[in-house]
Amino acid sequence: MRLISWNVQWCRGIDGTVDPARIAREARRLADPDVLCLQEINVGFADLAGASGENEVQALEREFPGYQDFFASAVDVPGTGNSRKHFGNLIASRFPVGRVMRHSLPWPKANVPSMPRAALEAVIQAPFGALRVITTHLEYYSSGHRAAQIERLRELHCETNAESVSEDTEGPFAPLARPASALVCGDFNMPPEDPLRTRFLEAFVDGTPKFMDAWQVLHPGEAHPHTFRVHERKDGQSPYCCDYVFVTENLVPRLRSIAVDADNQASDHQPVIIELG
Repeated sequence: MRLISWNVQWCRGIDGTVDPARIAREARRLADPDVLCLQEINVGFADLAGASGENEVQALEREFPGYQDFFASAVDVPGTGNSRKHFGNLIASRFPVGRVMRHSLPWPKANVPSMPRAALEAVIQAPFGALRVITTHLEYYSSGHRAAQIERLRELHCETNAESVSEDTEGPFAPLARPASALVCGDFNMPPEDPLRTRFLEAFVDGTPKFMDAWQVLHPGEAHPHTFRVHERKDGQSPYCCDYVFVTENLVPRLRSIAVDADNQASDHQPVIIELG
C-alpha cells in the first residue's frame, strides 16, 4: 500500500498559483498512490491567497477516477446565498473502504488566532488486511489547543477496544469493523522534539497498540527531514519537520519505506510518501 500524506495549502504552490491538477500530477509522479491523505482542502473560500473559491474536493475527484473520496470539513461556515464554505481534510483510496468517521477535535477558547480542527478516519481494506487511516491537521498557534487535540486522538484510538455491538445487521446500526491497526498522518504543527509528540507515542494502560513514528522505525538515529518552510522562509524562520506518519506497533513489520520529497514546490509543505506491504 503506497500512501502520500501532504498539506497542500489549498493546492497553492510556492509560485502562488492554486492548481489542484498540479497536486494530482505530482502525487502520481511521486508514487501513484493507493491512498492519498491531503490537508488544507478548500471549498468556497475565495479570500485565501490565490484562490478562486473552486470546490477542490470535486476538482481532485476528477483527477483521481476510480478512487473513493472522503472529505471532513473542520471549518463549515455560510457562503454566498445558500452556499457553504469548507476547509478540511481529504482521503482518496483505490482500495475498498468500510466505515468512515469524521471527528471534531477540541477547540478550547484561547486569546490566539485559531480555527476548528478535525480528523478524518477511513477503514481501508489493504491487500494485507484492514486498517484505519486517519489524517488530521492540528492547531498551529496554540500549544494548549494542540495538547487537547493530541489527547483526543489518543482517546479515539482507545475507543476501538470498547465499541458496542448492535443486533441490527442491515441498517445504520449494523456493526462495522473498526480495527485497532491504524496509520495516523498529517500536519501536526509540532517539531520532533516537542513533548506533545512524545506524549502521542506513549503506551496505553489498557493494552491498546501504541503508535510508532514510521520515520524513526525505518531510519533509526536519523533526523526527520524538514517538511515545512523548505522553499518559503517567512520572517527569517527556519525549516523544520511537522508532518508525520505514525503507525500502530503491530504494523511495524509491514513498513517498507518512507521518504520526503524535498524538491517539491507545489505547496509550502513537502509530501511524505510511505509504503507498507
